Parts: sequence; structure tokens; C-alpha cells
Amino acid sequence: MGLNGLGIRDRLMALLNFRKKIEGERPVDPKVSDFIRDFSIEVMPRTAEKIEDFRALLPSGTRVYVAHIDGTPIDDMVATAKRLTNDGFQVMPHFPARIIKDQATLEDWIARYQGEAGVDQALMLAGGVDKPHGDFDNSMQLLDSGAFDRAGFKRLHVAGHPEGNRDIDPNGGMDNVEDALRWKTDFNSRTDAEMAIVTQFAFDADPIIKWANAVQAAGVDLPIHIGIAGPAKLQTLIKFAVACGVGPSLKVLQKRALDVSKLLLPYEPDEIVTTLAHHKASNPGFAITHLHLFPLGGIKASANWAKRHNAAAASA
Repeated sequence: MGLNGLGIRDRLMALLNFRKKIEGERPVDPKVSDFIRDFSIEVMPRTAEKIEDFRALLPSGTRVYVAHIDGTPIDDMVATAKRLTNDGFQVMPHFPARIIKDQATLEDWIARYQGEAGVDQALMLAGGVDKPHGDFDNSMQLLDSGAFDRAGFKRLHVAGHPEGNRDIDPNGGMDNVEDALRWKTDFNSRTDAEMAIVTQFAFDADPIIKWANAVQAAGVDLPIHIGIAGPAKLQTLIKFAVACGVGPSLKVLQKRALDVSKLLLPYEPDEIVTTLAHHKASNPGFAITHLHLFPLGGIKASANWAKRHNAAAASA
């Protein structure tokens, strides 16, 4: 009996089984493997609690960002960071400027992360709230505070937005975003810490490539760690994309939603990652140097996807 004679559920199972068969036969693309190597991933305290053993999922030394959502107690953030450090990972907590009340709070957080969890890395961003809770409004103020320099932090990352950010440029343009990146590049020349840009996720490789090239052409020489959404249900991705202000590349998801053969299947970032990996291989000076995974469909799904496509991890 062909697919036409099957019910919806049976058709879906047939498609899933066919995909698993193809995946099992598909060789690892060495260019993709090289691009994925040394990937980073993001967790939150509440999602980390669901993982029994990160060491069974992630390669030793993986950089793990701990996202700080407004309302999360700093105690939970520090405890998650300590657990991950003890498990042998490089831990990079978020410092969202708009939820940090004042300089004293900033220095307290830094001291706790450093003293209790052995952290010497930080991602600075404005934060997902409209109105600042205190003295800080943007990541440049955090950098300029001198607190991270005095604490001897070795690595400082800042946010990038390949499709713009309406919190920064309300008119939908890129002027303020680009000015901020130039300021951060200048700051990089004045600090001993290693700096990089880690971006919001997107779903279309072409705008990412154009943005990365434009950033580089504007004199911003910070390496870029490109944010990519890991495997997830299509509905989940669309929800996060709308909430996070993902713009032009949203059409990739909308197009997928119109394809009945893909509508019920989980999204996986193979196409976008393959395009970026091959572009990187052909253009060694390309500004994007690393992959950063947003595990919107779960940490295990993203970790397993990375392992499947990473020759080094798959053979470990």
C-alpha cells in the first residue's frame, strides 16, 4: 500500500522512518563537521535542572552560556554555573544590563560567579525588558564600568543582530546596532580580555552572510559566533522567532509551514548550517568563526544533532 492509502498518522510515521533511514546512511560532511567543532550552547537554570548529566551530552570543555531571564534569582544562576564548571565546561553567564540595579549589584554578581563557580567569562547584552530596573540601559555601560576588568575576566562577549533589533533601532534600521559594534570594537583595543560577537538566531544563510561581510567591511574585526536554532517543532520556532523579533528570515519558517511533507516534522538546521559551513570553507577570512546553538526544542535534541554532524564527537 502506498502513502496515498495511509492515514495521516501512518503517513507521518512513514516519513519519520524514511528520514531516520536516510540520516543513518548520510556521511558526515567534513566542512560541516569543521564548522560545528567547538560549538557553544545556551541553557537556563530551569532547563538545566531537567538534564541528569551534561557530560553525557556535550563534549568536554564546551562553552555553555547560562541565560538570565528577568525574574530568575541570582542564586539559581550561580548554582547552575557552579554545576557546569564542576562538570568541566566553560561557563559564560548572561549579564543583562537592564535587570541589573546598580554598580554594587553588578560587582556582587561578578564576585559570586567568580568566587563560587570559578567563572571568568561573560556575555553582556541589554536584556529583554523595555524599562531598565536601575542604572544600566545597555551593554556598553557594563563594559565601561570597569568591573569585569578589575575582576580579571578573560573573555567578554557582546550581542549581535544580523536582522537588526527594534529595541536598539526602533525604525527597523541598523544604524544604532552598527554604531554599538564599532564602540565595542574600540573597547576591544583597550582591554586584555578576548572579545567576540554572539548573535541572535536566524533561519536564512544569505542575509547572515551579507550582514557578517558588512560588519567586517565597516571595520568591526571581532569574531562572530553565529546563533542558530537547534531542532524543534515548527510551531515552537515560529513562537520564539516572533517573540525575539526575528525578521526577514522568518519567511523560511513560513515557507516550511506551507509544505505538508515538512509541516509535522521537526525542523533541523541542516540547510542553513551547511550553507554557512561551505561558505566558510571557501572564504577562510569569513568573520563567522563559531556556531552557537539555541536549544529551543530541548538541550538533548540540539546536543544530539551536533554530535550527529560532528565527526570528532561522533567518533568519540
